[in-house]
Amino acid sequence: MVNEIMVSVECNSYNQEDFIAEALESILMQKTNFAFEILVHDDASTDRTADIIRSYEQRYPDIIKPIYQTENQYSKDVPFETFNDERARGKYLAICEGDDYWTDPEKLQRQVDYMEAHPECSMCVHAAEKVSAVSKKKVATIRPSHKDKLFSVEEVIEGGGDLFATNSILYSREKIPKMPEFYLNATIGDYPLVIWGALRGTFYYMDRNMAAYRVEVKGSWTDMQVSDVAAKQKHLQEVAVLLDEINTFTNFKYDYVINRTKRRNRFYILLKQLKIKETLKKGYRQFYMQPEFFKRVFKRITI
Repeated sequence: MVNEIMVSVECNSYNQEDFIAEALESILMQKTNFAFEILVHDDASTDRTADIIRSYEQRYPDIIKPIYQTENQYSKDVPFETFNDERARGKYLAICEGDDYWTDPEKLQRQVDYMEAHPECSMCVHAAEKVSAVSKKKVATIRPSHKDKLFSVEEVIEGGGDLFATNSILYSREKIPKMPEFYLNATIGDYPLVIWGALRGTFYYMDRNMAAYRVEVKGSWTDMQVSDVAAKQKHLQEVAVLLDEINTFTNFKYDYVINRTKRRNRFYILLKQLKIKETLKKGYRQFYMQPEFFKRVFKRITI
């Protein structure tokens, strides 16, 4: 059927009146030979975000399908999947949060074309740029490979939560029909999601910049959770718990890379705390010789 939904786009928003219109416009500009829907979930915004969404809903009632919460669900630890996944009609699910946006009108078509030609693929991502919400300028590029590439489970685990841009993700709902416990238990959504994607089939990266991922957004998860060393330490402790759960879930198949990743994360926290003697102990010294170390030193050891 011509009008059958191929892609459901998940767009979660909260107090993003300055960004939500750009996010929705970037999705609506997609040039596709298939139908798609935009599942907007506004988590009881206290600014004009909901009003802006309503104006788009009135203009595009067949595409934009919003939910307007009257009570904030995030504060109640209610996963957004509860509201979006169950109503999604698409064969594939794409992500574009309310403070991000897509930059290439062919993004969805290119990803769907690949997925349709490779039914073994569970998840497809692509390059993106980081844009400052303050200066509105590009501050970095998220480009884990300088060519198209199939990433292994090990590479996805070791790459960490910043390896891919959230708004580059498109995945097969047939291969990922529901989220595992380690995802539902996690305090961060991106990292366990891409690991789950890699575990469920092949994981394909397109070396084409097709999205902008905003950073320095006031009130965002990153802004609140990883703004100082103490918060970063807490964050990486939560990552370690997540990795331990994944280790158990996979029957310790990826035990080596999981433990190596935990040690590496601890290594960079020790550096941030200037605990140099501890970084010279056995188990940590190896990270001084990795290319990543020199990149982080050049960037003043950012995490």
